[in-house]
Amino acid sequence: MAARTTVPFGPQHPVLPEPIQLKITYEDEKVVEVVPAIGYGHRGIEKACELNEYTKNIYLCERICGICSYIHSVSVVEVTEKLWPVELPPRVKYLRTIWAEMSRTHSHLLWLGLLADAFGFESMFLQFWRIRERVLDLLEMTTGQRVIQSVNVVGGVRRDISPEQKKTCIETLNTVRKESEALIKVLTKDYTVKSRTIGKGVLTKEQALQLGCAGPTLRGSGVREDARLTKYDAYGELNYEPVVEEAGDSYARALVRARELFQAIDLQLEALAKLPEGEIAVRVRGNPPANEDVMRTEAPRGELFYYAKGNGTRNLERLKVRTPTFANIPSLLVMLPGCELADVPVIVLSIDPCISCTER
Repeated sequence: MAARTTVPFGPQHPVLPEPIQLKITYEDEKVVEVVPAIGYGHRGIEKACELNEYTKNIYLCERICGICSYIHSVSVVEVTEKLWPVELPPRVKYLRTIWAEMSRTHSHLLWLGLLADAFGFESMFLQFWRIRERVLDLLEMTTGQRVIQSVNVVGGVRRDISPEQKKTCIETLNTVRKESEALIKVLTKDYTVKSRTIGKGVLTKEQALQLGCAGPTLRGSGVREDARLTKYDAYGELNYEPVVEEAGDSYARALVRARELFQAIDLQLEALAKLPEGEIAVRVRGNPPANEDVMRTEAPRGELFYYAKGNGTRNLERLKVRTPTFANIPSLLVMLPGCELADVPVIVLSIDPCISCTER
């Protein structure tokens, strides 16, 4: 009988820049058991949100995750707005949608770069991140900040997109699409990438549903599920259909993100073309009423869920956050057993884990 060996994968690993540890047991290079260990990055943000005035929670929740920062901002602002409720001007809904898809674009470019890096394609990794810089420049131009925008307020947004900025956005997004198409074609057709991802880390449709997966991890297993289908913000007025792949392996999850990258660009261009005139904020008076509500948004990694409960004071009685990586970690316990030990980094990367979001 082959000897069993248990090794730690993380919390520091060159392929996984996230503080998660997987205790992996293997026999003859085959993984037989996986036990996740989390808690390295816990910060107590949910409790802190009960101690803050509700207006300050925006800046705190934006720092739950640096990559999904803008989607967290939208989520906490809109769940708070629902407590009154607040009727937003149409232009606000479109602006939030544009910036949300801009955030998705740079997140997927970042992940595609990390995927290339996982295979040792350092030049391709840098090329993806070079393209990503164009998107960050757009965020800086339109919101004032590259990473944590702090542009949302309860009742609207702080900044507008001028006609000149709109023209620059359209030109830059078309350039991003052209440059990304060439790189993604090389990445997805490469023999090494295919041999290391096709048939690796298979998650069936039934397993994905049973485990409650979210985002590209769920859609890569053939499930047509996306919080944008609830038509929040301007999504109900845009041409949108979830990107779905049926194979359920690491390659399928990569294809979902690659296709979503182009879809996010299309959504931004359509929203910019349809951007209505009008105010960018409404005045919200008083404290959050003694009411409770939820908000579902689609972050780059999957569905983000916020629950808020007001009590008539300036402090929320409760703010609960459920992040997509929290939903996707259980899938690793299904995908990893039976794989080669060398395939573990790529399979773990395929769910695009964010432990900062998960632990808060």
